[in-house]
Amino acid sequence: MIAITPGEPGGIGPDLVIQAAQHDRSQGWVVVADAKMLEERAQLLDLPLSINEDLELPSTQAGVLTVLNTPLAESVRAGELCVNNAKGTLDALDRAITGCLEGRFAALVTGPMQKSVIMDAGFAFSGHTEHLAERSGVDDVVMMLATGAMRVSLATTHLPLHAVPGELTQALLERRLRILHHAMQRQFGLAAPRLLVCGLNPHAGESGHIGREEIDVITPVCEKLCAEGLLIRGPLPADTLFTPQYLNDADAVMAMFHDQGLPVLKYSGFGSAVNITLGLPFIRTSVDHGTALDLAGTGKADLGSFLAALSTANTMMERTRATA
Repeated sequence: MIAITPGEPGGIGPDLVIQAAQHDRSQGWVVVADAKMLEERAQLLDLPLSINEDLELPSTQAGVLTVLNTPLAESVRAGELCVNNAKGTLDALDRAITGCLEGRFAALVTGPMQKSVIMDAGFAFSGHTEHLAERSGVDDVVMMLATGAMRVSLATTHLPLHAVPGELTQALLERRLRILHHAMQRQFGLAAPRLLVCGLNPHAGESGHIGREEIDVITPVCEKLCAEGLLIRGPLPADTLFTPQYLNDADAVMAMFHDQGLPVLKYSGFGSAVNITLGLPFIRTSVDHGTALDLAGTGKADLGSFLAALSTANTMMERTRATA
């Protein structure tokens, strides 16, 4: 079964879960959240919702959600943040992670979190990806976003731009390319995945005239992995890599930093893209957007990315079983 965390309770995460639950489904869900909050949001949305707390028999019936009740400190007002609810929001995420690690859930689908309110409450939280890695006890993970047209993973994630060159080492890039390659085989069912690697600098460094990271870091790693039989092309200039000439013959891209790869992907499929964490001992997918506080409780939240995250989790579960 799939565990779902709505994320920030004042945002659209609860709306998405409730709206998606209005249809019958083939896969059982367990929503790890405050049951009262979900009931109140459903009333605000004028949508029917019944709560089932039998975790052994998660409902697949329209209008029914199976909930692992995780209370919040205060009542939730749609569209408003509450620092006092930050701990409960994190508790829900951690309970879902524990359930995945213990094998009770096969996958985790997460709604958007509001990093600022978590940090304002005094918790060190730079994002889902980093928190999942820490709580799962893994040394490293890779953040990937995917649409029907492309999959883009990141060598570095939530860093200021000036910090990227210092973070980008041969060891880090090799580790993350190996994680990407393994996940593409095991969770996406590709025996020989074709990977493209971006350069860091304009024109991939122009033979060292616009930076040496391609010469000193990226090329040696690509050559080493190619010698082992991995199908890798790079480093390639990012401004030409993201064209059909290259993407049509690739299964995934490794971008060097957040805003190198993700603007292109989101332009091509915002609202239907999926955030995937590779390298965890379980499957995790998420929406590609934020909390959208202004839309919470209005019934206007777009379900596209949430449904895509659920569908991707199901597909990855099937392919993982097939390759086990």
